Amino acid sequence: MQTLFIVSILFTACCAVPQDLSGKMFTFPVESNTAHVTLLPSRVNFTSVTVCLRYLTDLTRTYPLFSMATSGSDNYFLIFKTANKGHFQVLTRGQASGFRGLPDEPNTWYSSCSTWESNSGLAQIWINGNPSTRKVGFKGNLDGAPSIVLGQEQDSVGGGFDAGQSFVGMITDVHMWDYALSACEIQRFASDLNFTPGNVINWRALDFTITGDVVVEDNQTNGCFHSQ
Repeated sequence: MQTLFIVSILFTACCAVPQDLSGKMFTFPVESNTAHVTLLPSRVNFTSVTVCLRYLTDLTRTYPLFSMATSGSDNYFLIFKTANKGHFQVLTRGQASGFRGLPDEPNTWYSSCSTWESNSGLAQIWINGNPSTRKVGFKGNLDGAPSIVLGQEQDSVGGGFDAGQSFVGMITDVHMWDYALSACEIQRFASDLNFTPGNVINWRALDFTITGDVVVEDNQTNGCFHSQ
């Protein structure tokens, strides 16, 4: 019975049909310790990472924008907003790089890109195409099959959620690459020009599952960013 159950999971995963979510967004309407979206990456093991997305929230407390965990590290790659205004963190294998003085107004659409490179350990955040300083985080590769979640911060693989840290708001245009995007490419994403979609997570061909109170609806960023 257990063997059949495992085979069923593998069959479902391999046969899942990616969806083009262009013009759509995930809406997280309530604070909870359950509501989240699980993303299925196209590959594992990373020497560099870039994650870009757009988001809107009215939260003034802590919340995650992107949570990637493995059995060896719950903060494998985490983009996290602290309770301090304009203060964000990028965590790689639990090592935090803090960024201050970034745009952080409620009920405002922001384009966010976060990069990390293994050789230098340097991490950076770009908001609306404008860079932060570069800070040192974890030096070394990110190895292992990751669990990637939107809407919650993982304290264990696929779980350990805290309602007081849940994301409430809207997220769209989520892309992930296994390399650090150039400044020009990040600015093209921020302006919603013709950029190269993520080769690990691609919003235009997204493998995902929704758990709890999350809604897929037409996005509301039109007029905030240039159209392609």
